[in-house]
Amino acid sequence: MYFLFVFLLLLIIISFAIGRYPIYPKELFEFVRSFFNSNSENISTEIITIITKIRAPRIIAAVFVGGALSIAGSNYQALFQNPMVSPDILGASQGAGFGAALGLFLTLGYTATSFLAFSMGIIAVTITYFVSLKFKIDRILGLVLSGMTIGSIFSALISFIKLIADTDNTLPSITYWLMGSLASARIGDLKLIIPPITIGIVISMILKWKMNLLTMGEEEALTMGVNVKIVRLLIVVSTTLMTSACVSITGMIGWVGLIIPHFSRILVGNDYRFVVPTSGLVGAIFLLIIDNIARTVATSEIPIGILTSFIGAPLFLYLIFKKGYD
Repeated sequence: MYFLFVFLLLLIIISFAIGRYPIYPKELFEFVRSFFNSNSENISTEIITIITKIRAPRIIAAVFVGGALSIAGSNYQALFQNPMVSPDILGASQGAGFGAALGLFLTLGYTATSFLAFSMGIIAVTITYFVSLKFKIDRILGLVLSGMTIGSIFSALISFIKLIADTDNTLPSITYWLMGSLASARIGDLKLIIPPITIGIVISMILKWKMNLLTMGEEEALTMGVNVKIVRLLIVVSTTLMTSACVSITGMIGWVGLIIPHFSRILVGNDYRFVVPTSGLVGAIFLLIIDNIARTVATSEIPIGILTSFIGAPLFLYLIFKKGYD
């Protein structure tokens, strides 16, 4: 795990040097030192602008989003005792996607659109949770079925917004946003996503040992003194906060929350005390690499959601056929 942390730090430094205007390690260290000394006289205005307004927000967003989606995926795979679930199973991604599409359709500002997307993601999961309470026998099945239903409704609403949107301006914006991208990440976005993601990660870290008991089944967890209802609710809340925050600024990025927990279990085993933090580190590394590819492999930037699907699907097949999963 320490190796992953060191590798992530090195990758962050390398990422600053990738792009049309590279920031080499010496320049980056000079900037960091001047930042803490409150003396930027020796740093050129161009370097300060590139770091603070372009490169740093995007890199930080990639780290937080990749780590959050991966931890969210590991949380749900423990909760549902199913390795095939991902963070969007309860409708958070679809709800946030509808919020963003609605914001773009109404020509709201960028900040208002992001906040609307975040709010709709939470609303979608809240509806899912209360609908699932009607299932008296199997609450887990109730969550899954409710999530599928509510997610489908919000997906239909997205399609409706696209149907009535202006085909020259609004529709391309909605379509491109839904593909997922970190191109527009700015400091203001970090202020929006870091608090809910941090809260979600902290809750996940606190509950990670109880996730081991959940994988044994609800009855076994109850006999071990776990309040399953409260733990289940806290997992849903933490995962919803992380997923909605991520989707609100990046759009829909698939596969990260599905494949990274599998890869993490290969590295550290099935103990969620190690799977959860490892998933966060591996997810941050994975998405940062993908984002570096997205902004450099072609003359125009490739939406990151396309690359995660293009790379994630074959990787998932490899994990299934070569490594297996539990």
